[in-house]
Amino acid sequence: MAGSPVPFGTQLLRRKPIGRQKGAHDGPELDRTIGTFQLMMFGVGATVGTGIFFVLQEAVPDAGPAVVVAFLVAGLAAGLSAICYAELASAIPVSGSTYSYAYHSLGELVAMVIAACVLLEYGVSSAAVAVGWSGYFNELTDATLGVSLPDSLSYSPIPYEDSTTGLINLPAVVLVVLCMLLLVRGASESARVNTIMVVIKLGVLVLFVVLAFTAFEGDRFSNFWGAGAAGVSAAAATIFFSFIGLDAVSTAGEEVKDPQRALPRAIMGALVVVVSIYVLVALAGVGAQPVEEFESPEQQSAGLSVILENITGSAVPGTILAAGAVISIFSVTLVTLYGQTRILFAMGRDGMLPKRFAQVNPRTLTPTYNTVVVAIVVALIAGFVPSDYLWDTVSIGTLGAFIVVALGVLVLRRTQPDLERPFKVPFFPVTPILTVVVCVYVLSGLAAITWAIFGVWLAVVVGFYLLWGRRHATLNASHGAGADEGVAP
Repeated sequence: MAGSPVPFGTQLLRRKPIGRQKGAHDGPELDRTIGTFQLMMFGVGATVGTGIFFVLQEAVPDAGPAVVVAFLVAGLAAGLSAICYAELASAIPVSGSTYSYAYHSLGELVAMVIAACVLLEYGVSSAAVAVGWSGYFNELTDATLGVSLPDSLSYSPIPYEDSTTGLINLPAVVLVVLCMLLLVRGASESARVNTIMVVIKLGVLVLFVVLAFTAFEGDRFSNFWGAGAAGVSAAAATIFFSFIGLDAVSTAGEEVKDPQRALPRAIMGALVVVVSIYVLVALAGVGAQPVEEFESPEQQSAGLSVILENITGSAVPGTILAAGAVISIFSVTLVTLYGQTRILFAMGRDGMLPKRFAQVNPRTLTPTYNTVVVAIVVALIAGFVPSDYLWDTVSIGTLGAFIVVALGVLVLRRTQPDLERPFKVPFFPVTPILTVVVCVYVLSGLAAITWAIFGVWLAVVVGFYLLWGRRHATLNASHGAGADEGVAP
């Protein structure tokens, strides 16, 4: 496949034909074993992480009681993106998520740019949440068993401001390895374990809602709009990142039974579950505690568990909530690692990476080599880099992916109007345009250093494509210069 005769400019803009049925892709394919409910739990599992356990103390000081509205605004922003994902997932039910959608709708070069975004979104977030899991795991074992690891095995050696340092963050590394072993066993096993963990953490949040409502006082919602529109907007921007993860559903497009129906249903179902539980937590939390107490140092460090301890006078519910946070992060790490491996699988099958990334184990029907490589890289990052250096790069990658999905909807409606779409974005073209506007607005608030880091990473990925990927692209041999339109037979 090396040495493609395709003109350089044509190659950068060519699009991959859309193939929806088994056998439509060049190279290995994955086994369809995941049901709609399990797929929906993927979205919930990747979204409901520790953010909801701790976001109130960051958002309430900005918006006051109107934080409930801020949750709805953030949910609307995430929902716009989810609706766009639902249309593309129903039309293009393949592995690779945003990378694949971009390759089919916007061309090869844009696909590689988005590959850089989603590799940041999934790979870096996997490492970041694993680092967070380490701290909560130590707190939980200390509270329940009176045992915790020494600092030398709990922190990375790289300092961040005045943070504690150690030799390696061992719990974070162990978590990544455990997730890797699950993923190697098979997608259905991973989906089953994730479903169990999601049900548990939703149960823990429902417990918080029920207990918090026993101390609910309507007077705490007085002066509801006191912070004004600016306060609600600031809180919504903070809360928005608690909704990131719904796009994880689309990475499983090739392993889902009846994907054209299951994918949009799972995406929209996950959105409804997440928004509902978040709004209930916000209502219960604000109703159970005076607004000014959300700014206390104790609240800042312990989140929802402090509210429960104040209500019940016991540390037991708080400990249960901490266990829920530990399970939440495990679930998030599992799903984000899964998403990363499926994106790399799609890239390997397309020739943008060495073909070993697309090799499938004949027994488990999973990309084992790919999974092991991803786990090693993520474990190294989690073990040796503080999470503070990682989060903003996750944000820029996610928002970039959201923008491209919305653009993909607009482009495919024009270039392939007859493409089968079991789910269609309502209020087209307003919905995808609004999605782009909202994401650009959030991107505008990111720090200059974040853009600089992303620029370097983007240059590395595009440079690799120009020097290696474009010469080995599968389209060079199988489709040639004319493979830029249509649906694969």
